[in-house]
Amino acid sequence: MAVVVKRVYEVASPSDGVRVLVDRLWPRGLKKEDAAVKFWLRESAPSNELRQWFHANPEGWRMFRKRYLKELVSEEGSAAVEKLHRLAEGKRRVTLLYASRNEEHNNAMVLKELLEGMKKPPSSVGRGALGRGRIRKAKRL
Repeated sequence: MAVVVKRVYEVASPSDGVRVLVDRLWPRGLKKEDAAVKFWLRESAPSNELRQWFHANPEGWRMFRKRYLKELVSEEGSAAVEKLHRLAEGKRRVTLLYASRNEEHNNAMVLKELLEGMKKPPSSVGRGALGRGRIRKAKRL
């Protein structure tokens, strides 16, 4: 499974494979044709409240990551993560696209870790988590 993270404003290339936008809002000033996005998974993005909090508190990466993983337990979030896992199965290359200026700390990086770190969605972020109500603690980096 090859998962790459790339800023959506960078030029698309054939080596990107399946390009998936993982932001809730469409990137400013970017035409849909220029973005060459195959899928737009809004549900995989953090909530507006969490996104705004992290923008105001960039030093709070660990807290953002932890809260974001908790948000992915929701029905919509779990479905989006499962779709990403299906897209990334096998030898297909998946490029997660984000608009943030922060290239090291953004939601696409968290999703990349999820996809690369596990062969299947963790129980707290998959279909099975919905009935159990348990939340997996975020791994500290």
